[in-house]
Amino acid sequence: MEPQVAELKQKIEDTLCPFGFEVYPFQVAWYNALLPPTFHLPLPGPTLAFLVLSTPAMFDQALKPFLQSCHLQPLTDPVDQCVAYHLSRIRETLPELQMEVIADYEVHPNRRPKILAQTAAHVAGAAYYYQRQDVEADPWGTQHISGVCIHPRFGGWFAIRGVVLLPGTEVPDLQPTKPLDCVPARTDRITLLEGFNFHWRDWTYRDVITPQERYSEEQKAYFSTPPAQRLALLGLDQSSEKPSSASPELLFTTLIPKKPQNPSRARDWLSPTVSPPESPGP
Repeated sequence: MEPQVAELKQKIEDTLCPFGFEVYPFQVAWYNALLPPTFHLPLPGPTLAFLVLSTPAMFDQALKPFLQSCHLQPLTDPVDQCVAYHLSRIRETLPELQMEVIADYEVHPNRRPKILAQTAAHVAGAAYYYQRQDVEADPWGTQHISGVCIHPRFGGWFAIRGVVLLPGTEVPDLQPTKPLDCVPARTDRITLLEGFNFHWRDWTYRDVITPQERYSEEQKAYFSTPPAQRLALLGLDQSSEKPSSASPELLFTTLIPKKPQNPSRARDWLSPTVSPPESPGP
């Protein structure tokens, strides 16, 4: 890795990694080469960028402390706000550089995504983006099959959070790092893509490889809950501009009561019949 890239990566890692994030450098040219012009990033090819993803540890190391911080005014989407806060801290780490931070959910006025996060993760070598084209003689006929990224250590138990672009910082000699193909067998790829597309509510596609770490039960309960209901799940007053005065630990013990007074309601926290988000959770 180029010394300049290694130094910048280390500074960003020092800012983000203690909070459950990982950082991977890539060139804009690598990303643009895989996409039609409509989705290109409008920057010179050698421009340096960094892919940021969250690991299972982010929930405890970043989100819970953030709920008790002074940064939640007003409270809307806790995870997105938490991630945005930590990404914004990179600007403080590298104040001398031009920088553009794009969160994974950001879109243009015409609703076109500003970044195709899974493509970025693949070209950065962070996670392998398995798509229908990776299955020889696939069995799905005219069905639409979405692709999914798998992390070599966490399987599907992670989330791509955004990209940091550094306009004006060009690294023409940066060599690409190929993502690890951790699901090489055709049958396993079919199982993965079918699990992701048709059975994602049961979380099993995330275990296509044996992960080093999974989401906790309370984390699964949180991400299984529709976004509009998550504040209530945490016991936070949506009408208040300030978070609850309860400790982060108390906020999250409401997700999985040890001795619930109403067992049927407690089971609802993890029930697969609860209405899921429109797309697979982080």
